Formats: sequence, structure tokens, C-alpha cells
Amino acid sequence: MAHRHTDAAKSQGRNTVPGSQEASTGVSREELIDLLNEDLAREYQAVIAYVVYSQVLKGAQYMMIAQELEKHAGEELRHALVISKQIDYLGGMPTVVPAPVKTSSKAQEMLEFDLENENETVRNYRERIRQCEALGEYAMAEQIREILVEEQEHQIDLATALGREVPKV
Repeated sequence: MAHRHTDAAKSQGRNTVPGSQEASTGVSREELIDLLNEDLAREYQAVIAYVVYSQVLKGAQYMMIAQELEKHAGEELRHALVISKQIDYLGGMPTVVPAPVKTSSKAQEMLEFDLENENETVRNYRERIRQCEALGEYAMAEQIREILVEEQEHQIDLATALGREVPKV
């Protein structure tokens, strides 16, 4: 019963006692909001990058990946909506500013930028899942897990297009 009371207090935005789940994670709900806003800024970045990169990649060898990047843009937009909803659920205000987007006139560099961003996103979402679960936010962790599956697919697509192994992150 005490566990349920703690979850109820958290869902109502009240602080929990020292030694509770919140204290043991090293991340408070407020810190989680900030971290999710950083994730949201990266999702915006990914939408912009995929829209641009999918249209400016030139050459027969990049036609397939350019089509795939168009699909990725839509998936990243869905991710942004999910993350925004979670921020709102926690009582925060979703950011409106994307992380900076790198551009290049060289197709391979653009794909490398994308792969670097996906690697960071995969690392961060893995951590976010642990943080959500430690705070008792299991449904939120599950939503982020679903995003993580797609982000790892993006990683595979980009690594394959670059002729590389999928990075271990």
C-alpha cells in the first residue's frame, strides 16, 4: 500500500520522502522535464535535418536512403509529439527551439551527421527509460521504448548507407 501512496503522490506532483524512488534515481521529475526537453529539441533537429537531407542528397547511390530519410522525418515528428505529451504530463512546458542542424554540400557528411545524432539519441533514450522506471513512470518508459525501436532502425539505415557496422552506443 505504501508503494501505491508514493505513486499517487508523484502523479499529483508532490515531493516524495527521502529514500523513495525519486531520491534513488538522482533525477527528479523537474530534471526529467529538462532532459525530455533536450530530447525534444533533438527530435525537432532530426525533423529538420531529415526534411532537408532527403531533398538535397544527390546521386544514384543515395536515392534509396533519401527516400528512407523522408520516412524518418515523419517518424521523428511523431516522436516529438510523444515527448511533448510526456513533458506536459509531468507539468512542464515543451521547448520550441530545435538543437542546431548541421549541413554540408557532401552527401556522406550529411549521413555521418545523422548517424552521430541517432547515436546520441539512442544513448539518451536508453537512459531516459531507466530514469522513468526509477520514478515509477512505467507507461512513459514504454512510450520512450517504442521511440527507441524506431531510432535504432534509423541508426541501422544510416550505418548501412554509409557501409558501416551499426555503432555500439
